[in-house]
Amino acid sequence: MRNVSVVQVLKKEHTRLLNELHRVTAALTAFGKTYISGGQTKKLTVSAADRREITPAQKARRAKRKSSIPVKVSGKPKRTVSASVRRKIAAAQRARWAKLKG
Repeated sequence: MRNVSVVQVLKKEHTRLLNELHRVTAALTAFGKTYISGGQTKKLTVSAADRREITPAQKARRAKRKSSIPVKVSGKPKRTVSASVRRKIAAAQRARWAKLKG
């Protein structure tokens, strides 16, 4: 008998939730486009004078990007080591290996 009461309670809750969902849907419909678009209904426009200023600048930026050589992302300059320093490092490394090998 206990299972019947649990099922009845769940059915009541299901009905209640459906009613609540219908109310929320109705509220969304009432708000319409304003609610969906986030309240922004005015379309932003750019004047012809502004476009005349923006267009050449944008074209110049695109041409510069297109013609330029790809730049490395790394900001650090490449460091080089002279031949004499490389020989000293190699000798020191060989000494370390010789010491480890015993």
